[in-house]
Amino acid sequence: MRVQLVDGTYELFRHFYALPSRRNARGEEVAAAAGVASSVLSILEAGGSHVAVATDQVIESFRNRLWQGYKTGAGIEPDLWSQFPLVEEALAALGVVVWAMVEYEADDALAAGAAVAAADSRVERVEICTPDKDLAQCVVGERVVQVDRRRDTVTDEAGVVAKFGVPPASIPDYLALVGDSADGFPGLPGWGAVSSAKVLARYLHIQAIPALAREWDVEVRGAPSLAAALDEHRELALLFRRLATLVVDGPIGDTRVDDLAWSGPTAELAAVAMRLEMPQLVERAERAASQRSTVP
Repeated sequence: MRVQLVDGTYELFRHFYALPSRRNARGEEVAAAAGVASSVLSILEAGGSHVAVATDQVIESFRNRLWQGYKTGAGIEPDLWSQFPLVEEALAALGVVVWAMVEYEADDALAAGAAVAAADSRVERVEICTPDKDLAQCVVGERVVQVDRRRDTVTDEAGVVAKFGVPPASIPDYLALVGDSADGFPGLPGWGAVSSAKVLARYLHIQAIPALAREWDVEVRGAPSLAAALDEHRELALLFRRLATLVVDGPIGDTRVDDLAWSGPTAELAAVAMRLEMPQLVERAERAASQRSTVP
């Protein structure tokens, strides 16, 4: 069994900026939502059996209460924002499990889903379908991997180490030190990708890094100034790590792998397809479901 977990927020942004505008008879912008629905359906057409999609029903989360500068929904174009509920409705009508996050983020739901799937011995591989670097912390060996569907690439644990210089468990620490402009926290002064990777490759986590550079068992350029910055801002670094650490308990409730099994579209798909002006969506979904039922 293979479990495929899709970052719906990323997909919606990607399709919004990749596709030309298209408005339906109501005057609603629907191009991105239609693109995401078609893209997720292609996973099912290719034989995907256990699929879930996570979205950010609101952009803000509990992290905004921890750090004032954390990302918000400010600046999101109205035509993009309006398609979040539409894509959630379309995917639910396709019969796909949708995790629409409010208190948490879509990344948390993906992490939680990956943890649930990885704990099930029947699951051979978990594919987290997003290029988002935050999800690299969830990768485990070759069994839990990240898939960039646009570039058709797969990143396993060795790939995470090759890309960042640290293992998946150290990704939150790495992001805390170097910062994450997309999420709105700056990291620590002087700590860049190279220095952070070298130090964390040795110590794995921020709290394990010795306070004095002379005690470091690793050679890093500018070590004394880096140690001073960490000493001065250690509590801030730990806060940034908390921001970067994905939550696996809570976002998806008591969902289990069997809940993700796709059994075909719902009766609501016809109305949604009409709103998206995609009449072929119903035929494609029904054909995929029919082919599934004939597989021995």
